[in-house]
Amino acid sequence: MLSYWKLHKLPILLVLGNILLYAVFSFGLQREDFLNLLLLFSLLFLSYAKTMALGQQNFNFLLGAGILCRLVFLCATPNLSQDFYRFIWDGQLINQGINPYLYTPNEIMGNALFHSSNSAVLHEGMGSLSAKHYSNYPPLNQIIFAISTFLGGGSVFGSIVVMRLFILGADIGTLYFGGKLLGHLGRSPKEIFWYFLNPLVIIELTGNLHFEGVMLFFFVWAMYLVSLGKWKWAAPVYALSILLKLVPILFLPLFLRHFGIKRSVFFYLGIGLTALVFLLPFYSAEFFDNYGKSIGLWFSNFEFNASLYNLIKIIGIDFFDAKPWLLVKSYGKIVPMATIAIALGLTFFRKNQNLPILLGSMLALLSSYYIFSSTVHPWYIIFLIVLGVFTTYRFAMVWSAMAVLSYFAYSHPDFRENLWLLALEYLVVFGYLLYELLKNHNTLQHFRKKFNLD
Repeated sequence: MLSYWKLHKLPILLVLGNILLYAVFSFGLQREDFLNLLLLFSLLFLSYAKTMALGQQNFNFLLGAGILCRLVFLCATPNLSQDFYRFIWDGQLINQGINPYLYTPNEIMGNALFHSSNSAVLHEGMGSLSAKHYSNYPPLNQIIFAISTFLGGGSVFGSIVVMRLFILGADIGTLYFGGKLLGHLGRSPKEIFWYFLNPLVIIELTGNLHFEGVMLFFFVWAMYLVSLGKWKWAAPVYALSILLKLVPILFLPLFLRHFGIKRSVFFYLGIGLTALVFLLPFYSAEFFDNYGKSIGLWFSNFEFNASLYNLIKIIGIDFFDAKPWLLVKSYGKIVPMATIAIALGLTFFRKNQNLPILLGSMLALLSSYYIFSSTVHPWYIIFLIVLGVFTTYRFAMVWSAMAVLSYFAYSHPDFRENLWLLALEYLVVFGYLLYELLKNHNTLQHFRKKFNLD
């Protein structure tokens, strides 16, 4: 034991320091306190980089470190997001036989059909914006909400603990299948720890109960099955990732070149049939209309931590006297069309038969979508982190460190973003992305040789 301490003293101290920082983060921080939030994030990312550098050869040590850091949050109330109140609300509705897609919380509040001792707490906690809209969480997500509230005894605390255990288990699953996928790609399985120990991943998934982590587990599992040629088994697993979060739908066209037309048809059919099984219990005449309205809001009403959109907004308002509320609606109509165009380009002009190229195409497509999008919450970036682990690009890890600057908006009474901080965030991220693009295409090496800089 003493010899182990002597050999691993610094990594152990770093992990203990991380646990302390996460404890302060989970129990002693309010999201309005931006300076302390920034300080804690900065220290955690510095420690993360150092831990990876020192402990990259010890799989069990890094696994234990990641689990311990997550367990710190087990009994804490999420402090950077209030979405969990809506999760519990939807779960309680399902447990009482009420379809969460048919009523907004405002419509059902006080209704005799819904009996809950904490309905007032949940209704107030989710916020007025969520309370007036239909649920936008896919069916499998809803089922997890229902299981969590049932096992949690209907209490807020119990439901939070069960949801955290779902997300913790999913992260361990992502570690397992991600390591296997990396090995199949000829890479070190330990590179998956760049995801597993990332502070944004730990804070936003385990800490703030965002179910991107469970979606990523099914996505990585499906891609591992694809790498083995087991595409028939991959189809239903991939469908489960879509049934948690809709984002993997973006990548469906890319499989056309990877599988070929015949296999792709059966792959899509397998996904469709699996989705149908989970959709049927929630289906009603109003389902698609209500769900479509909620999803459409993300394209046409909301704006947060945007890059390209903020630039267009400044130009539109300052030079063309555009109205912000009209601009976001018009812009929101363009984003899906631009994303589809990029998806088609990557489908037909990239050699996606090769799995590493397919994963690179996914990274390019999702990155493009986020660059165009008017809403990029920090936890959205986590999908890019996972895809980046399977490619040679690391800009998403830089982005995960810079995304904390977007939380300045919560420190302002009327939720106002600081465009200078967002400009700094995206200058660093796009600057590093440009560097990687030049490096990976040997442009920098060619430049150095041409000007004798080597």
